[in-house]
Amino acid sequence: MDYHHIEALRRHHPAWRLLIADSAPLVLGFMHRAFVAPNRRAQPQGELINALEDYLHHLRVELGEGHYPRSAGEYLNDWAADERGWLRKFYPPATDEPHFDLTPAAEVALGWLDELEERQFVGAESRLLTVFDLLRQMVHGAETDPEARINELERRRAEIDAEIAAIRDGRLEFMDETQLKERYYQVERTARGLLADFRQVEQNFRELDRQVRERITTWGGSKGDLLAEVFGERDAIADSDQGKSFRAFWDFLMSPARQEELTELLERVIELEPIQQLGPDRRLARVHYDWMDAGEETQRTVARLSAQLRKFLDDQAWLENRRIMDLIHDVEQHALAVRDAQPSGDFFAVAEPAPMIDMPMERRLFVPPFRARIEQQVVEEGTGEAQPEALFEQVYVDKNELAGRIRRSLQEREQVELTTVIEHYPLEQGLAELVAYLSLASADERAVIDEQSVQVVSWQDPQGVNRRARLPRVIFSR
Repeated sequence: MDYHHIEALRRHHPAWRLLIADSAPLVLGFMHRAFVAPNRRAQPQGELINALEDYLHHLRVELGEGHYPRSAGEYLNDWAADERGWLRKFYPPATDEPHFDLTPAAEVALGWLDELEERQFVGAESRLLTVFDLLRQMVHGAETDPEARINELERRRAEIDAEIAAIRDGRLEFMDETQLKERYYQVERTARGLLADFRQVEQNFRELDRQVRERITTWGGSKGDLLAEVFGERDAIADSDQGKSFRAFWDFLMSPARQEELTELLERVIELEPIQQLGPDRRLARVHYDWMDAGEETQRTVARLSAQLRKFLDDQAWLENRRIMDLIHDVEQHALAVRDAQPSGDFFAVAEPAPMIDMPMERRLFVPPFRARIEQQVVEEGTGEAQPEALFEQVYVDKNELAGRIRRSLQEREQVELTTVIEHYPLEQGLAELVAYLSLASADERAVIDEQSVQVVSWQDPQGVNRRARLPRVIFSR
C-alpha cells in the first residue's frame, strides 16, 4: 500500500472514481434506494428507468430544473459504460429487455459510505464475543490430539449441565435491551453484506467466462489443451478459499431444515419488544431468500460457462465431420476419374481386409454354473453284463489346455496357424484332440477357417501307427 499503488487506484478503480465524481450524490443515492435498501439485485431497464425518472423529478423540484438535465436512460447507460463500471448491463436468458445490477466496485463505494454513518452505538461486546467464538473454533478445529478435543467437549458439556441446573433452580439469565439491539445491528449488517459477497463471487466467474470466450475465438491449438487450461482455471477458482467458502455456504443454505430454522429465528428476533422499538426492516425476515436468489444467479453464471464449453466442442466436432466428408468426397472424385482409365500395376494397398472391432457390449453375459442336486439313495446290486474295459478306454480332451496353447502361441505374433500350434505341441490324443482344436476355431470369432486351402496333419497313435488327416487351413488371431 505505497504511494504509486494508491495513485493507480485513484486513477483506475471504479469505486474511487465513483466517490470523487461530481454526480456521486445522485449515483450513490439512487443505487442505495433502488438496490441496497430493498435488497434487490438485477432489475429490468423499464422498471429502473421509471424509478430513476421519479428520483430525478424530486431532485429537480428541490434543486432546480437545471440540475441533472439528461434522461434516466442516458444516465443508466453512462453508469454502465466501460469507463465507469458502476452498473452491469446484461440480457438475461429468454428476454429481450436489458437488466441492470450493481458491480462489486459500486458495492465497495456504498459500503464505505455506510461506514461513515454515525451509529447509535458501537457494539463492542458482541464483536468481542464473536472474536472469542472464532478463536475457539479455529483452535478446536486445528487440534490434532484426540484427548485434547475430548477434554474441550467435556468442558462444554459441563457448562451446559451447569446452565441446565441453574434453570431448573429458577435462575434464568436474560439479555438486556442493549445487548439485544447490539446483536441485531450486527446481524443486519452481516446479512446485507453477504449480498455484496455474492456479487464479487459472481463477478469472478463472469471474468472467467469472458476469458474463455476470448480464448475460444483466438485458439489455434487442440481441444484438449484448451479444455485443460480452462478447467484448470475454473478449478482454481472453485478450490480457492473464496470458492470453498461459497460452496460450503451454498450447501448450508440449500438444506430445507436450515432454511426453516433460519426463518423461525429471524421471525422470533424481529418480534422481540426491544427490536420492535428500533423499527426493524421486515425484509430482513426473508433475507435468506435474497441470498438464494443471488446464489442461483452465481450458479447460472457457472452454467453459462459450461454451456460455452459445450458449444465449442460441438462446433469443433462439426468442423471435424465436415473435414472428413470433404476427404471422402475427394476420394470419390478421384475414383470416378480413374474408373475408365485404370492405371497398371498395384493401384491401392489395404493393410487389413476389414477393421478389427472388439466391442465390450458384445461380450457374453455371465451364466452361473449349474449345480447338480444329488440325492442320497440306496444302491441296489445290479446284474448287468457290460464289459468294464470300456470305462477305461474313454478319451477326454481338455479344451482349456488347448486354448492355453493357442494363447501362448499368439503372445509372440498377431496370427498363428493350427499346424504351427501342433508342431510346438504335438497331438497326444489323436483325432479327438484335432477335433477339439476345430471346435475351438469355430467358436472363436477372431479365428479364420479357409475352406479353399487344405493342410495335412500327422501324428502317431498309441499302437505306433502313423495317422494323417486332411483339414481346412485354420488361423487363430489375437
